[in-house]
Amino acid sequence: MADWLVWLIAAGVLAAAEVLTLTLVLGMLSVAAVGSALIAALGAPAAAQVAVFAGVAVLLLALVRPVARRHRHMPASIRTGTDALVGKRGTAVTEITTHGGQVRIGGEVWSARTYDESHVVAAGAPVDIAQIDGATAVVLPLELP
Repeated sequence: MADWLVWLIAAGVLAAAEVLTLTLVLGMLSVAAVGSALIAALGAPAAAQVAVFAGVAVLLLALVRPVARRHRHMPASIRTGTDALVGKRGTAVTEITTHGGQVRIGGEVWSARTYDESHVVAAGAPVDIAQIDGATAVVLPLELP
């Protein structure tokens, strides 16, 4: 079997594993294997193929991984959509229980429910947005009874 074909098969296996794991590392190794397949197709010896694989893999890991880590730990000020609402303060428009209610978050009125069954938030009370579940804000009262 030709060396370039072995590298392409390895690239395909690594790419498939990346799709299943979503770690990003296996995807970079897949790209490195494609680089080695290109070198092998040009007739380079096995040692050069392995050197290209290692070099491309280390280069990609050194360049891409820090950028990906920074994006993974995105600060709250950069969050968008419903993720941006988590951690914000709101005001109960109606009484909020685990069965429902309404809360005003930044000028918008959302359906809401309390995070804990034992909490009941009175209308006008301040709340903290713990999470967004579909179109419902899950809230925590700021002043516990």
